[in-house]
Amino acid sequence: MEILNKVYKSQRITEDEAIALLEQKDLIGLGQAANYVRQKKIPGNLATFVIDRNINYTNICTTKCKFCAFFRPEGDPEGYTLSVEEVIDKISEAKALDGTQIMLQGGLNPQLDLNYYLTILKEIKKKFDIQIHSFSPPEIVYFSKQFGMSFSQTLQTLKEAGLDSIPGGGAEILVDEVRKIIAPSKIPAKLWLEVMEEAHKLGMKSTATMMFGSVESYADRVEHMKKIRGLQDKTGGFTAFIPWTYQSGHTELGGEQTTAIDYLKTLAVSRIYLDNVPNIQASWVTQGAKIGQLALTFGANDLGSMMIEENVVAATGVNYKLSKEEIVRIIKDAGFEAAQRTTMYEVIERY
Repeated sequence: MEILNKVYKSQRITEDEAIALLEQKDLIGLGQAANYVRQKKIPGNLATFVIDRNINYTNICTTKCKFCAFFRPEGDPEGYTLSVEEVIDKISEAKALDGTQIMLQGGLNPQLDLNYYLTILKEIKKKFDIQIHSFSPPEIVYFSKQFGMSFSQTLQTLKEAGLDSIPGGGAEILVDEVRKIIAPSKIPAKLWLEVMEEAHKLGMKSTATMMFGSVESYADRVEHMKKIRGLQDKTGGFTAFIPWTYQSGHTELGGEQTTAIDYLKTLAVSRIYLDNVPNIQASWVTQGAKIGQLALTFGANDLGSMMIEENVVAATGVNYKLSKEEIVRIIKDAGFEAAQRTTMYEVIERY
């Protein structure tokens, strides 16, 4: 295939070529090309993971995304908000399991004021040596509106209180026609990108995600990647790209799950097309251990987080769990050397 010849010559592929790769049937050839790119970008045989805890500090949310089974509206008896003390207790448990990263991520809860977030950040930094990788762009935009600050001021205020880096949540598909169907009240693609650019300007690194397999087309997926690649060309602030599949259980949007084949193809194309993003993360949380393991030969170099706690995907009925020992075994059985890493992809320990 002529497109793959470009890949092996280390030439940047176009959007049309990326779509063609998603449409073609040679899964093995695509995986081999993606693995070639991975080896060129990150030579060697290392596959990494991080030990972290996702702390969903509130499930009360005004956005009401149709693909989300986690949120609860205001006044719902199942709604909750964690106290600062409860958050600290969860981090203590994570540190006891050698956790190095905390992700605070919650609904857009109008009952919370700026002091709630700043107090949590300051208390975490006072008590723990841990990376706070928290508050995705929809949360930043919401804070900005609620507290009357620009995106830059909001990020700077949070950074001064202890925020280290930004997760890529809320991206879904960065095509507004798709967003209007799956999450009509969520921020448009332009604002997601603006927040990330402002964070990068302040020296804060971030990840980028893509939730696919709902109602979007191949062209929409590639448009999403195009926007990530374009911003990365400009700022260099993305540490990793994390494609994961829509989980339909208990959601208003409903629909069918996409296949493992589609997941692996999309993962491989993301590695090939996003030639300026160093790390591609496999999503065992949505795919399970076996497909996550296979993803390491389709361009991924990282198995993501051990995820001591995860509630958003679990709310759809998908609830895969892995211990550190299981992650290490999965990596080694796939023929790689396993290593625990930091949020910034620095190796802590090899196994």
